[in-house]
Amino acid sequence: MSLTPAFLDELRARTHLSGLIAKTVKLQKAGREYRACCPFHNEKTPSFYVNDDKGFYHCFGCSAHGDAIRWMTDQRGLPFIDAVKELAQAAGMEMPEQDRRSAERAQQAKGLHEAMDEAARWFAERLQGIEGAEARAALKKRGVSEEVARAFGMGFAPDSRGKLKDALKAFGDPMLVEAGLLIAVDNKEPYDRFRGRLMIPIRDVRGRTIAFGGRIIGEGEPKYLNSPETPLFDKGRTLYNLDRAQAAARKSGRIIAVEGYMDVIALAQAGFGEAVAPLGTALTEHQLERLWRMVETPLLCFDGDNAGQKAALRAAHRAMPMLQPGRSLAFVTLPEGMDPDDLVRTQGPAAFEALLAKAQPLVDRLWQSEIAAEPLDTPEQRAGLKRRLGELANTIAEPNVRAEYLAEFRERTDAHFGRGPRSFQPSAQRGPSFARGKRDKRGNWIPPEAPPSATVRGVQAGGLDPILARAVLSGLIRHPAEIARHMEVLGSLRNASGALGKLFEAVIDVALEDRQLDQGKVLTILAKSGFDSVASDLLRADTLPFSFTRPKTVDEAKAREDLNEAIAVMVAQPAVDAALAEATAALIEDTTDEAFARQQALSRQRQELEARLANLMLADDENLDE
Repeated sequence: MSLTPAFLDELRARTHLSGLIAKTVKLQKAGREYRACCPFHNEKTPSFYVNDDKGFYHCFGCSAHGDAIRWMTDQRGLPFIDAVKELAQAAGMEMPEQDRRSAERAQQAKGLHEAMDEAARWFAERLQGIEGAEARAALKKRGVSEEVARAFGMGFAPDSRGKLKDALKAFGDPMLVEAGLLIAVDNKEPYDRFRGRLMIPIRDVRGRTIAFGGRIIGEGEPKYLNSPETPLFDKGRTLYNLDRAQAAARKSGRIIAVEGYMDVIALAQAGFGEAVAPLGTALTEHQLERLWRMVETPLLCFDGDNAGQKAALRAAHRAMPMLQPGRSLAFVTLPEGMDPDDLVRTQGPAAFEALLAKAQPLVDRLWQSEIAAEPLDTPEQRAGLKRRLGELANTIAEPNVRAEYLAEFRERTDAHFGRGPRSFQPSAQRGPSFARGKRDKRGNWIPPEAPPSATVRGVQAGGLDPILARAVLSGLIRHPAEIARHMEVLGSLRNASGALGKLFEAVIDVALEDRQLDQGKVLTILAKSGFDSVASDLLRADTLPFSFTRPKTVDEAKAREDLNEAIAVMVAQPAVDAALAEATAALIEDTTDEAFARQQALSRQRQELEARLANLMLADDENLDE
């Protein structure tokens, strides 16, 4: 099937974006746009905007951005082609014709889906019948309610080699073999794959049955038997319960990956509907990407035995090359020998919730693993630790994250062996570090600079800081004469990501259109460009506490001076961050005094920028108290 750009553009044009989004999100009219609390992250005040004229949505809180197709893939979790098909059907558009081979595959898949759905219904009926008495008793013993069993489509496969085959004979043996429901060996008569087992349907993101997991009732091996890989089922790309967990994850703001089906089902019954599980394999790159599409930091909660903890560590190592700013993992450690099913059944949901609240960051799990790997008594062993940590950090592809891990591991190593100024604490337990006072050449004591505020400490390392950028935009709208003064510098920010870049571009266009501007004219011109509600939002009184973001300023000259300083800091930060990341990464290869001095000099520059910004904010806070 060939989806041309023209077809996709027509599809977007025919799709009423706000109507599509309003099916699951409560939208409020805001000028020419709609706004709502973002469905991709938890927030109390709306920062999610939908623009029908331009055909996109954008969240100023988490930077989620896209069109109708992106909404279907990110919010609904559909594969791209399924998203296009659903939108095309709603828009009354015919999908482009398929080539013969694609049409054959589509028809084949349709038949397989129908066979799997029919098998799921047949297994569910057997569970409720006379044959399923033992399976029902096993579920009751494990505390699985009838309601939950129905919700997950659970069933029972009788201990027979041909009952399912006879029930589904209308599909023909070849299709049932291809679906993984029958086994064919050496040209012998095909027979039922699943016999005498509790049956658990495995569904795709659209809720269609694509495979089964069969759990033995009582003793025997194998304990679990999964469907083989088929045209419908790729176990390395599938997560059990993903179809149900997506909505729960959006509501709770988290996703929990556990080891098995029964853990997922037990957690759902205990109120944790956001749990998923891999299918008999270690978490794959595709499965990790699936998790990251829902939340920035998925929680991995594997069994408390050695095998479970080794699986968690393998997932940690597999995730390293894929880390991005804001994208990580966290680990929930269960009591030894317990799995989530055991915990919620014996200790209740509150005990599990308490463990989730103490999830261990990825960097702590890696550090803990490496220092426990071997003794660290000799110089050679300590050098081996440094080498392993360096190799681990260097697997990260993203340069800023890689540089942060290299610096973090270096600091932890020095602190662990008593070479640093303090004993090491896990990252989650650290408090802020403050500058120390010093004496000048005459011996006079110079007190330390005031620590930066919590907002300033949150400034992102690398790229344009969105909080500072929004404050600057607010200041430029309030003091439009400053736009022309900084035209060249602001022009370099047109390439900033997402809506920030578009806003800076719009503000520059405002100045080019009319050099004699006041705030009213700026707002009028921005409204024509579709930024009326966004500009109004920037002018709210509860923006960052700079003098230039205030509705009324006592000292206009100081407000303009502070705005100029904020622009200088905002523009300088990305360049310094990039250079610092490069210099920090280089230290792993180049340990000369020159390389270390360069890294330290850049680190001081970064601290000076933070201090300049902190001084602006602290000075303004003092004005508030007067």
